[in-house]
Amino acid sequence: MQYRDGMRIAPRPILAFLAIAFGLAWLFALPLWLGDGVASPWLTAVALATMTTPALAAFIVVRFIERPASLTRALGLRPLGRPRRFVGFLALGLVIPIAVVVTALIVGALLGVYHPDLVEFSAFRELVTAQLAAAGVDALPMPIGTLVAVQCVAVAGGALVNTIPALGEELGWRGWLLPRLLPLGPVPAILASGAIWGLWHSPLVLLGYNYPEAPGWLGVLAMMGMCTAVGGVFGWLRLRSGSVWPSALAHGSFNAAAGLSVVFSSSSHPFDPTQATVLGWTGWIVPAVIVAVLVATGKFRAPSPTTEGPAIAREAL
Repeated sequence: MQYRDGMRIAPRPILAFLAIAFGLAWLFALPLWLGDGVASPWLTAVALATMTTPALAAFIVVRFIERPASLTRALGLRPLGRPRRFVGFLALGLVIPIAVVVTALIVGALLGVYHPDLVEFSAFRELVTAQLAAAGVDALPMPIGTLVAVQCVAVAGGALVNTIPALGEELGWRGWLLPRLLPLGPVPAILASGAIWGLWHSPLVLLGYNYPEAPGWLGVLAMMGMCTAVGGVFGWLRLRSGSVWPSALAHGSFNAAAGLSVVFSSSSHPFDPTQATVLGWTGWIVPAVIVAVLVATGKFRAPSPTTEGPAIAREAL
């Protein structure tokens, strides 16, 4: 199939990738479906294992279907480019997701769907108190304000740690899939890859993950919306840097910062994640605007023609 600028999409590798990524995600989530769902003590292990499935799918397709000269280039692991430019994109990958998460709370507060508590930090206090009580500790070890400050500072360290499992997703969605959808054009590629990424979360979201009070169908749609908006930012980092590493760090930073929504929330006004925080529609506004500006100003581009992605996209199948 031929699209923009004479580039072509090879459907067979894409369909194989999706079948493997989605099939393994459902397979890994099966113990939760047969057990206690998101209340299972295996939830974290299952979630981490599931995050590897896009990378596994991409590796299998590249190794056995595409067979490029360089597997690492085909997955976006290299080249890294000029050091200063590469480090600059890594810095953006660290900072932008945190800004997106925080501005989502501000927008939600302005629109009345998120109620912050910046004095008592009541929701965070209740959460920490409950966790300490479960461990047999009766009182907070330090003032709540200090705990909040520690939590904020820990986001940077958490971003680095979270980059390791996040790379499992990014190798598939941004490292491999997004460049192969670019013949459709930047906007369709962003929309398609984001919607697919969100839908891939279905095995856990349908059990109540991220959207515990929402009907399953609404949770899946909300996840698709969030992944489309945020995935566009991750995609820009991947395409402009020519590497998957900035988007992997951005994904890790995003996951580390997501908990700030509870840190600053009021316990007397619980928020609906389909509406508030970056998970809800008010949180998609800022990343959607960022992506719209980047597209309008021509800041999205395919990797260099010397890399594997576009060469593969031009192949007929």
